[in-house]
Amino acid sequence: MHQKVALVTGASTGIGLAVAKKLAARGAKVALVARTRTTLDDAVAAITRAGGIAEAFPLDVKDLAAVEKLPAAIVERFGRLDYIVHNAGLNHRGSIAKHSATALADIIAVNLTAPIVLTRAALPFLGRDGANVYVASLAGMVPVPGEAAYSASKAGLRAFARAAADDFAAANVHCGVVSPGPVSTGFILNDPNDVADLVFSQPMVSAEEVAAAVLRCIDERVDEIALPTRSGALATAAYLFPKIAAKIRPSLEKKGRAAKEKWMRGGGSEGKNGAKNGD
Repeated sequence: MHQKVALVTGASTGIGLAVAKKLAARGAKVALVARTRTTLDDAVAAITRAGGIAEAFPLDVKDLAAVEKLPAAIVERFGRLDYIVHNAGLNHRGSIAKHSATALADIIAVNLTAPIVLTRAALPFLGRDGANVYVASLAGMVPVPGEAAYSASKAGLRAFARAAADDFAAANVHCGVVSPGPVSTGFILNDPNDVADLVFSQPMVSAEEVAAAVLRCIDERVDEIALPTRSGALATAAYLFPKIAAKIRPSLEKKGRAAKEKWMRGGGSEGKNGAKNGD
């Protein structure tokens, strides 16, 4: 990846930061995008200390006009754009009645609309052999209770990536998806009481494991990687056989409740980044 240029959204913490560090370690110049300037500057400093090249581009991806201008700004700064990792994410957990209509719409804006806008804006700039990688979720394969808008946004993101792959084929630009289950960052661990028991029924993966899958999507041009593999297979089966999924869901929720209680008793030390991924 020497001299290649990568853009990572939600890059100041968690999965996004792990991805940015791996890209920089491989020789890519990395544009880090997130809302908060201070955390972005900390992330850039960490990458620079390790010998990488990174620069902060602070913005809120809900600002679609700013998102649309982003690829051109990065090309102006670095001279090219090769990889985009669409990672910024937002979730408001609980029944839809718990949240305002605007809050639910924000989930769609951050998780789905912004990647669509960024993908289209980058279309003229991505070089041959480039890649779009979309960080989705197992919730986009089978809906999660208490996360209706989030599940919808991630299902939409997976569908968009698969269809957009045809539009990029002539330019030999790959579109890949990474769909993790629970990840040991503040995105779920900041307030586990709000997280559905079903989520905790599956093994957690680390931000670094998700980042490794993102790089594999780029290197090997893989269409989709689900993490963990067995959880991805379970999610696929639940989607294909919803009646069977409904029967086993209570036992999974019981397992998840026990895992959540065990984690909370242990006091958990990972992840205090809030409900937004890469804030």
